Amino acid sequence: MSILYRQVSGNRRRGWSLFAGGWCSLINLVPPHHVGFPSKLFHATLLLQASTVVASDELSEASLPTTAMTDTPHDISEHPPPQRTRDLSFYVVFFCAVLPLWSAVPLAWLFAGYGLWLGRYHSYGVMGRALFFVACCEVVFSLYHLYLARRVSGPCPIGPGDPEEIQVAYARLLKTGLSNLPADGDDIETLVTDRPGSPAETIQQLERHDPRAIDFRHSIRTWFCKAPWSSIRTHEMKKWLYWAMYNADLPPQERIPTPHANAIDNALTLLQKRLGCKIEEGSNPDISPMRLTIDNTNILWRPLTFYAFVGSVNWLLRKLYNTWWDVEHGYYNGIEYLLRMPREWDPATSPRPVVFLHGLGLGLLQYHSVVSHLLDEFSDRPVLVPLQPQISQDLFHPHFLKPLSRTQMAERLAGLIQELGWATPSNESDMETEEDEVASTLMEKPQRGVTVVSHSNGSYVHAWMLKGYSEIIARSCFVDPVTFCSWEGDVCYNFFYRPCMTGMELIIRYFVGTEIGVANLLQRHFCWTSNSLWFEEIPSARDPSKTLFLLGGKDDIIHAERVKQYLTSHGVRKGLWYDPEGRHGQALMRGGKGLQQVLHWLTEHEH
Repeated sequence: MSILYRQVSGNRRRGWSLFAGGWCSLINLVPPHHVGFPSKLFHATLLLQASTVVASDELSEASLPTTAMTDTPHDISEHPPPQRTRDLSFYVVFFCAVLPLWSAVPLAWLFAGYGLWLGRYHSYGVMGRALFFVACCEVVFSLYHLYLARRVSGPCPIGPGDPEEIQVAYARLLKTGLSNLPADGDDIETLVTDRPGSPAETIQQLERHDPRAIDFRHSIRTWFCKAPWSSIRTHEMKKWLYWAMYNADLPPQERIPTPHANAIDNALTLLQKRLGCKIEEGSNPDISPMRLTIDNTNILWRPLTFYAFVGSVNWLLRKLYNTWWDVEHGYYNGIEYLLRMPREWDPATSPRPVVFLHGLGLGLLQYHSVVSHLLDEFSDRPVLVPLQPQISQDLFHPHFLKPLSRTQMAERLAGLIQELGWATPSNESDMETEEDEVASTLMEKPQRGVTVVSHSNGSYVHAWMLKGYSEIIARSCFVDPVTFCSWEGDVCYNFFYRPCMTGMELIIRYFVGTEIGVANLLQRHFCWTSNSLWFEEIPSARDPSKTLFLLGGKDDIIHAERVKQYLTSHGVRKGLWYDPEGRHGQALMRGGKGLQQVLHWLTEHEH
């Protein structure tokens, strides 16, 4: 049985479809237009690989082979994704966790309707009346949830990004992997000189069978739900490019503004150079690109009691932190945070403050183990935990569906850090004399900045800070970072579009991915250029005392092997902790080797 996708699209749906269509959504886990390529297309692809089609078109710059030309058996971009079957854990999670929670809402409707229709609620005892009251609350809340889902499912509220930033990011995307860097990075951490990276490369025409072209085609096809490369046509590629550049659907040819049309054509020309082949003209209706912010949102209800439970536990944990560790719960310019400031801490001699950026999930309820370890182990330094209600299922928070933009979040978090006196902005224009500059360096450099530890979605905020306020961050620790190689589409595909086959995938999809706050943030406020962090944007990335990366080989969200290859090819070795059997979030589990590694790294001597 395939389960758990309920399409909440912009078109008007009747309220009763919440239940009539609700069960149907438990039968289909994949959005209809992203089911994948049908069997007839697969057979056509095999025939395509067995034949040779002579291209009649040529690019103006060079003659390129078309996508339909014969491929070697080693062209992984033509291999269909492996067939997967559901394992036992999927059904255990479905019947023991997902189905009971999902069924609470329709059962509440039935119980409340039964009591009201027959007027039996007057005869209920104390327990019966309490259940009847809860059921009525669930009914009202389900209507409110439907209203919120429709509001979230509307057009994306953010427009296209900065054109210059998009151009730079697109060029970096095309240049990534062009450098002939050894996969293991050699012993680069012992070298003082800079290592040539992708930005130094020139986008050149590759041969079709160049390993760099094959690998690039294989990564880009992820944005088309991993369909064989030869099945992708120019129209679908232009739809993907138009979304990536303008955050909008591709208009009909005659309605595309001339500057946009020229930009798309230029982008396609550069892309085909990097691909090593010309994409076949035309359209393939069986293939559709993933366009996260304009595709239909995928939202599933959960009961009011679930949100109340999560909110209550997080409230109790805040009180617990205040009682046990003297943690302050405060606000700064729209940012909610937890702060423990030791009385004896000296900014001139004590260790740097630690800022922990949590990821998607249940907020403190999910990250209590990590936060409590930081508070216990590092009583000699401040600990700051910015709270993000948008990704913590904190539905009762006034900013639950109002996430801060990249600029707002980075600017305000930097302002909070500076307000606390942990870092000083580098304003070289304020240095009137050489003596002032020297004095400032001598006074501030030893304790300048903070140590940032981020997990999963928290790495996006980490990336924003590095892009805009890198002088504030002295040390960085990335755990299960989704910000690296996000341009390859694996995170998007695994989190929203891939059919669930295991219990862990089902937990991630239902309890996180289809939650309304998460869907609002990632499917309506996502900016790939802002959220993509490139290696050269990380100060001292190869210095293991200043930068640490933790990855799990069996991560269900990120393609850990690709991220590992990206980092090691740029010279990261000692600063990379890789667990071949690790899953997403496992590195921060209590008693685990990953958490021990993080704590050990935090206690190392700071330079």
